[in-house]
Amino acid sequence: MNQLAKLALEMGPLILFFAVNATTNLMTATAVFVVATVVSLITSFLVARTIPVMPLIGGVFVIVFGGLTLYLDNDLFIKIKPTIVNLLFAAILFGGLMAGKLFLKLVLESAFKATDEGWRILTWRWSIFFIVLAVINEIVWRNFSTDTWVAFKVWGIMPMTMVFGMAQVPILMKHQLPEEEGGSPAA
Repeated sequence: MNQLAKLALEMGPLILFFAVNATTNLMTATAVFVVATVVSLITSFLVARTIPVMPLIGGVFVIVFGGLTLYLDNDLFIKIKPTIVNLLFAAILFGGLMAGKLFLKLVLESAFKATDEGWRILTWRWSIFFIVLAVINEIVWRNFSTDTWVAFKVWGIMPMTMVFGMAQVPILMKHQLPEEEGGSPAA
């Protein structure tokens, strides 16, 4: 599957959530978000015969917290979802560091080849970033309107994550492993 299709499948449900919230209300937007997420995961599987780990995890949280929001008619659940997800990611990464495991490396190693020191630095940085995102989400949903929170979720968190990710490129470059030569050495 090409990168544009992957991006559409991953971002489509969130953009629909924003658009439907802007034209109706949070409950309708949440219902659309849950359905669009399920459709996205199924489509991803049908096209690629696999579902990437991060969209799958995110999808499960959307379904669970969106389902609770709709079932209990309480928007608290969809609003705290980003907080819980980000704190869970931070806890997993920190737990891995404490156990001597580089979980970020396990997830991203197929895309980037770096030294363990590079992965360790990135793991610390991403762990802290996830905590910062959780704190910001709490501040925004507790102190601003629902519409502001939805806009922040779509147009704030994603750009912040992309900028933060791009800011990590120098660490990847500094700790990049040399590419292996094709074939085996002559004896």
